[in-house]
Amino acid sequence: MSLISILILAIGLSMDAFAASICQGLQIKDNNIKNTLSIGLCFGIFQALMPIIGYFLASSFANSIKAIDHWVAFILLFIIGFQMIRESKDASCEISQGLSLKSLFSLGIATSIDAMAVGVSFAFLNVNIFSSSTIIGITTFILSSIAFKIGNKLGMKSKQISELIGGVILILLRTKILIEHLFLQ
Repeated sequence: MSLISILILAIGLSMDAFAASICQGLQIKDNNIKNTLSIGLCFGIFQALMPIIGYFLASSFANSIKAIDHWVAFILLFIIGFQMIRESKDASCEISQGLSLKSLFSLGIATSIDAMAVGVSFAFLNVNIFSSSTIIGITTFILSSIAFKIGNKLGMKSKQISELIGGVILILLRTKILIEHLFLQ
């Protein structure tokens, strides 16, 4: 998987965290640097750790399904992408008021489940999990920090657009990888 593909994937994966950060920005009036960095770090760390967890879980059984690994990876990312597109129609911010450690932790886990599934698919691809996860984490940190600031200014429409874009990116990237695997090897 090329660096460009990893960056595109990182942007797609960060869209859940981006949308949640927008919601936090809508609800928390104090957009100071501490809140901005807390949100960015929380989402960035979870998005970096979850692919590693998924990768090592899947690596334990990767050899037994090697013949269909590209289909497993395709189906996982397609489902995640489709789910993100479907969630883009939901205009609500189901996030608690205030910025507490508990709510940040819950949001970090909830927005990074997709990243764990991507880590599972990475086990079947030629991917350096640590550099890829670092790129995903840094990308999510940057985009989540920006989204928190944007939240107060743009409102709910930006949440819907970010979910839709993230889903489309994941589906297109997975389709590209499947085509390369089936026809270019």
